[in-house]
Amino acid sequence: MIEKPFHVPLRLGLLAAAAAEPFLTEDLLKGVAGHAGVDLDKVVDRLPEDDPRWEVEPLRDLIEDAKHAFEDNRTQADAWLAPRLHAALRLTRREAADRRLWTHLALAVAPDYVAWRHRSRTTSKIGPERFRGAPDRQCFSRLWWAAEMFRDGADYTPVVTACGNQDLIHSALRRELIDHRPIAQALVQVMERGVAVTGREIEGLMTAVSAAGATLVYDALAPDVPRDPGVVRAWIEEAARASVPRHVLPDGPDEEPVPKKSVSDLADFFADLFETAPVRGRAVKE
Repeated sequence: MIEKPFHVPLRLGLLAAAAAEPFLTEDLLKGVAGHAGVDLDKVVDRLPEDDPRWEVEPLRDLIEDAKHAFEDNRTQADAWLAPRLHAALRLTRREAADRRLWTHLALAVAPDYVAWRHRSRTTSKIGPERFRGAPDRQCFSRLWWAAEMFRDGADYTPVVTACGNQDLIHSALRRELIDHRPIAQALVQVMERGVAVTGREIEGLMTAVSAAGATLVYDALAPDVPRDPGVVRAWIEEAARASVPRHVLPDGPDEEPVPKKSVSDLADFFADLFETAPVRGRAVKE
């Protein structure tokens, strides 16, 4: 397994996919040998020096703690790391949508974690998309976006539940539906009820939810409270003074939680919808 790079940058930067490609060597993707980091640093675009959010040390500390705590069950690291990564790396959604940031984090700062978490047991290789792929596949962006979409205001508890099921976060992050907060919370509640748990069940439910969304207006069925962008801005401005606890969940932006009735009503609707959802291997009920 590859080790931490000899040269770890002090600050995050932006690494374009084309610039990253020469460093995604066969040895790296096999987890045999990494890179020293010095040459890679030459092709990185710098971020503003006066912004404390780009400091790497707090992120490396989290990554080391995750590796130590979940060595025996690495998939469980997602549920622990996602809320803490989100609380440590305080981004606007516009910033988080820039794949170059995540490519730099994965390839320059923590390729050892990517290899540790995503090396395939069957092929002994790491998919290149874990370094510079789509938001639902890239090692770190998938966790940040899962925390962003599934948090209930400042409460990261639903994130832990969602990230405990790989199928849910992979299927959900590929769809824009979960940008509607009651939908995200209802999906977690449906899973907690045991209605849809397996990969096939979750994919079938998500397909049915998406199809129903073409004829239903979920905003009307399950209204949400208006979101105040100033809350997120204030949370970001506090980044320099923030610390991320290890043994309890951190606090996210102090937004209003999702109305409980909206979540409950939508979870009931999804449970009923699942009865006729197209689940592969299950006979559709008439």
